[in-house]
Order: sequence, then structure tokens, then C-alpha cells
Amino acid sequence: MREATEATRAAVVLAGYGPVGQAFADRLQRDSAALAHRHGVRPRVAAVRASTAQCATGADGSVPPRPQWGPVRPLGETFERTGARVFVQAVPSTPGVRQRAAEEAVAALRRGIHVVTATKSHLLTHWRELAEAARAGGSTIRISGATGAALPAGDLARTSLRGLDCRTVRACPNGTVTFVLDRLAEGGTLADAVRAAQLRGIAEADPSADLSGEDAATKVRLLAALLWGWDPAEVRVRAQPVDAAAAARARDAAARSRRLRAVAGASADEPGVVRVRLEETEPGDPLHALSGPEKAVVFGCPDAGDVTVSGGRSSPVGAALALVKDTVEVTAPRTGFQ
Repeated sequence: MREATEATRAAVVLAGYGPVGQAFADRLQRDSAALAHRHGVRPRVAAVRASTAQCATGADGSVPPRPQWGPVRPLGETFERTGARVFVQAVPSTPGVRQRAAEEAVAALRRGIHVVTATKSHLLTHWRELAEAARAGGSTIRISGATGAALPAGDLARTSLRGLDCRTVRACPNGTVTFVLDRLAEGGTLADAVRAAQLRGIAEADPSADLSGEDAATKVRLLAALLWGWDPAEVRVRAQPVDAAAAARARDAAARSRRLRAVAGASADEPGVVRVRLEETEPGDPLHALSGPEKAVVFGCPDAGDVTVSGGRSSPVGAALALVKDTVEVTAPRTGFQ
């Protein structure tokens, strides 16, 4: 183990200070000494940018109260002033911020600054441009927070499955829908199931992207891009939503010891297509075993056998921890066992 005094310091510029951004900044500050001791790097949030204001942090990475923030400065100026090594994006995945998120990520990558993002919107539309910018700047982009929060599915798709000839992805990557379907199987209504998920902090205030299958499809589009080099912008999505009619199907499946799941899938043999379907799963299927808001991805590797990853908290803290993990990955010294 390295002593904390030997740790490499890494300045981070954080875009977005909602629940995920706040949890990320808090974790880096709280766990600074532990990260230095375990991984040889001490990342620190040096500046935080919101839509209309920004701030510099304290020497320990503490974020001042919002009334003490100033106006937003040009991003390049912020990078220069902080000596940033990492640009972390925790802004909402909405169409309104897509272009700005893409432009800022490209600017960072071209400067040789690594990008770590939980924001999905610009990954879907600007994948090739982001990859080009990273190559030009000799930098990297990590997207664990966009492919399943604390579920490390993106890591498997990006590196761990290399050489295993993965041919299929079959996933329940949306914890909200899994929770809702289990509530429906117990006899609840769709409205009551969604409300329960919201009260537990599992579902967003607007759960439409979850229930429509859009969010699950997005995550599988990104996993397929990492696995097979697909451009997410060119992927066709065919999704079956979770609606009131799903309640009867969920109860019927439960009566036969099965569980209804919203399964998102893709195959290397059918390029550019992602499907989300309501499927009955049987005991022994990893997707059947999920409970509440758990998530899972099954990577089908014909010769190596299926590789399954499951768990991972669906919460702002789970997404923040994914950002911490990726930040450590792009800044930690790369020697010895890696």
C-alpha cells in the first residue's frame, strides 16, 4: 500500500450539483485519505459548475454555500485555473442540455483532460465525436454512471470481456421497472407501484423513461457500443412499455412461479437493434432472481459461458460511487497488479 503522502493529486472540475453531483463531491472529500492509501491518488473537486453559477472549493474540496457562488466562467478558463485532470459530468440526461454537455466534454477531451460522465444524452448522439476528441487529446472517457449506476456492467463491456467473443446482451438495467413489476405481481396497481418506488427514492418524479423502456434501451445501446463498436445514434429501438395491462400479466406469471421482467436485449448478429420486451422468466434465470430495484446484465459468450453481473444500488449515491470509481481509474498510477 502507498502512504497517503505519496499519493498523486488530481484536480476535478464537476459539472452539475444536483443529488448525484453533491453525493460525488461529498464522497471525494470524505474518502480522500482512503483513496490515497488504497489507490495512490487523491482526487479533489477544485471547481463546481451549475447552469448559471460556479464556485471554487476549499483546500479540502469542500463546496461553499450557493450564495457564495459567482457567475459561470468560460470552461477553458476554469480548466486552466484549476489545472484539471478530470472533468466529471453529473448534469441531467435531458435534450435541453445535450449539446452543451457534448461541447464541454469534447473541449475537455481535446485538452487531454479525462471525462467521467453519468449523463447519457450526449453519449447517444455524439459518440463518434467524443471518441475522436479523446483520440486527438490522448485522453479517456468513462461512462459507468451512465450504464447502470453502481452496477459495473460498463467495465465488463469495455475491457473484461475482450477476447471472450461476447455475442449477446440480455439485461434488466432499470431498477425502477423491476420494482414496479414485482409490486404488480403482488396485486398492486401501476399508480401505487410507481408511488412506492418514488417514496423509496428509486423512481424519478417523472418515471416515463423507465416505464416506456427508453432508459433500459439507452443503457443497452451504450453497452453495445462498448462491446461491438456500434454508434448509439444509429441504433433502432423497439420497446414494449410497462402499462396498466402489465398488471394482469405479472400476477399470472407469479401464479406459475415465474416473474415478469422488462428485458432489454441486443445481439452482435443483429447489428443496430435493441429490443425491450416484457418476458416471463423462470427460476434459474439470473433476471428471475432479481428482487426489488436490483439490476442485472447477462453477457452471452458462447465458448466462455454466460457472464452475469447483478446488484448495484439505483440511487444518487450509487451513481456517485460509479463516478468516484471511474475518476480513480483514470488518475491512479498504473503499475503492478491492475
